[in-house]
Amino acid sequence: MEATCLVVLLRFCVQILAFPAYLLWYLGIWEPLCKKLFPYLMAVVTICYNKHMSDKKKEMFSNLKDFASPTGALTLLEIGAGTGSNFQFYPAGCKIICTDPNPNFQKFLNKSVAENPHVQVERCLVAPAEDLHQVPAASVDVVVSTLVLCSVKSPEQVMKEVLRVLRPGGAFYFLEHVAGAPSSWTLFWQQIYDPTWICLFDGCHLARETWNDLEKAGFSELKLRHIHAPLKWHPTRPHIIGYAVK
Repeated sequence: MEATCLVVLLRFCVQILAFPAYLLWYLGIWEPLCKKLFPYLMAVVTICYNKHMSDKKKEMFSNLKDFASPTGALTLLEIGAGTGSNFQFYPAGCKIICTDPNPNFQKFLNKSVAENPHVQVERCLVAPAEDLHQVPAASVDVVVSTLVLCSVKSPEQVMKEVLRVLRPGGAFYFLEHVAGAPSSWTLFWQQIYDPTWICLFDGCHLARETWNDLEKAGFSELKLRHIHAPLKWHPTRPHIIGYAVK
């Protein structure tokens, strides 16, 4: 009870400090402003993130070719592609379809396309991960999601769409920040920051237990590990990494 009261009190203090952002949100100014500015922030953040997580990404994507079609071609759908920071880790000749709900990422995505000629970006769609109707059922070998499921409105609906677009035997690769361990200091501070974090960072939730959504989704096989990203004192340190097979 005392801990709960302390969380509420500290959460209120954080919200007071972020009052200007809440005021802009109430006036209808913050959300469109955030949509325009967020890609610039992520362009910087993803460079730093890749420096810290490069080895993990290389390890995670090392067996992508195992899920290529019988012809040897690999068609990959990346949801929430953002700045295209994962392109460098994909195998040569990989055919990519990108989706993101924010069209303001496009110029950063174009830059990544130019910097990674070893992959073929076939289409870039403006679409939320919960609605991939522009992608036919059973049409892709692999779906990739990195730092996306924290901000979607319905993780359950995303899982349904991922399973729909994957061919039988295809795989869903994920690298996501998640809630800290029960009773940990990380979870304590995540609970305090979460409401303000959601407002400031385009709907990003700090304390989602995304592994539960993956376990309930109905994949035939799930390879999942809990890790800590080398981000000192950061509320997004807890991560899950792995892949699931349809």
